[in-house]
Amino acid sequence: MKKDLKVRLGQVGDYEIRLLKVFEAVVESGGFSAAEGELNIGRSTISTHIANLEDRLNLKLCFRGRSGFSLTEEGADVYELMKTLLSALEGFRSGVNALHVSLTGELRVIASDTICMDPQSGLSEAIARFSKAAPDVNVLLDVKSLSDIERMVLNDEADIGLIPQHRQLSGLDYRSLYVDDCHLYCSRTHPLYNAKSSPQLLGQVLTSKVVHAGIHTSPEVGAQLTDMNKAAISYFYEARLAMILSGAYIGFMPDAYVQRYVEEGDLRALVPESKHYSLEICTITRTYGRTKRARELFLEHWANGT
Repeated sequence: MKKDLKVRLGQVGDYEIRLLKVFEAVVESGGFSAAEGELNIGRSTISTHIANLEDRLNLKLCFRGRSGFSLTEEGADVYELMKTLLSALEGFRSGVNALHVSLTGELRVIASDTICMDPQSGLSEAIARFSKAAPDVNVLLDVKSLSDIERMVLNDEADIGLIPQHRQLSGLDYRSLYVDDCHLYCSRTHPLYNAKSSPQLLGQVLTSKVVHAGIHTSPEVGAQLTDMNKAAISYFYEARLAMILSGAYIGFMPDAYVQRYVEEGDLRALVPESKHYSLEICTITRTYGRTKRARELFLEHWANGT
């Protein structure tokens, strides 16, 4: 019996790696149901993959049922070992890539809210130039929260992060891209939409319900919100815009992101002379570890086009 177990544990191929990545997604999503969207497969298929992994490892990895999802003690150990294995595999791929003139593999880019489609970013153009220069590299682009992006870059789960620069973390390099100007907006259905500029308008703005991100992306943002009626939290800009368009709330938005709504008369900037701030958008990369040629080439093409 022990001999059979050693054989199964010693054979880690593509199939086992796929099973481990399913396990990783389930753990980091907090359960089978939550991982469906991340993996784009059904819960029953996820359950089958986890069962196959448990069978291959001869270990019970997790509990799932009405009481919720949780890892066994062995499952927690396997999760930590798995992260080491996957990181080592990615390090091996990166090292092999560095030995070839022709780049291959993956480039993982994670962006904060709105940056992907911000015309100031030049991201689409950078991807186009990079794809011509390195056609065999697959570019993976995703959107995450600020804290997730920082964590993923630090843990080498992403090669490049795109965020508003709100703090300096040890282990990260920051390169400035552009500045996003933000103003306070209300929709055409809000009571203040047709209000004329006057000394009283600022007081009305301060008492109106404002939706905000729930985090301070810079001290300037915190200062702008201090004296306001913070009534709702919506982290992502798309959701925040929907709340502003409802007419029930006002809120700060990047000017470039809402330009179309302003031009069509759906939004109006309120007291723009006093309620505004700027966010510096930057790339973040790890300061330590091996240099990745694909990452550096992408950043070079980006810098040359912005």
